[in-house]
Amino acid sequence: MNTDHLQTIWAPRILSILRIVAALIFFEHGSQKLLGFPAHPSPPAVMSLSWIAGALELVGGALLVLGLFTRPVAFILSGEMAFAYWLSHAPRSFFPVLNGGDAAILYCFVFLYLAFAGGGPWSLDTRRSEKG
Repeated sequence: MNTDHLQTIWAPRILSILRIVAALIFFEHGSQKLLGFPAHPSPPAVMSLSWIAGALELVGGALLVLGLFTRPVAFILSGEMAFAYWLSHAPRSFFPVLNGGDAAILYCFVFLYLAFAGGGPWSLDTRRSEKG
C-alpha cells in the first residue's frame, strides 16, 4: 500500500473520525449529567463542579462533533480532563487503572492533540475557512 496515499488522503479523514467518535462519547457524559440520559443515579446540583463539568461535556462535545471552534474547545476540554483527573482520580491511587482515571487521561491527551491538529477535513471549521 502506498504510504503517501495513507498520509495525504486517509490521515486527515481519520483525524476527523477520531474527533467525532471521541466527542460523541464525551457528549454522552454531559447528557447523562445534565439531561438524565442515559439514566443517571443523581443529577448534580446546579453550579456544582459536576454540573459545570456536565455543561462543558455537553456543549463542548456538541461543538467538537460538528468540528466548530475545534482548537479552543479541545484545549478547554483537555484542561477540564486534567483537572478532573488530579482532583477526583489521582487521590484514590497512583495507578490510573486503580483510580478509574484512565478515560480522563485519554480524553485529556486526545483533546490536547485536537487543539493542535484541528478538526480535520470533515469539520465546520474547515468549511468556514474554505469560504473565507
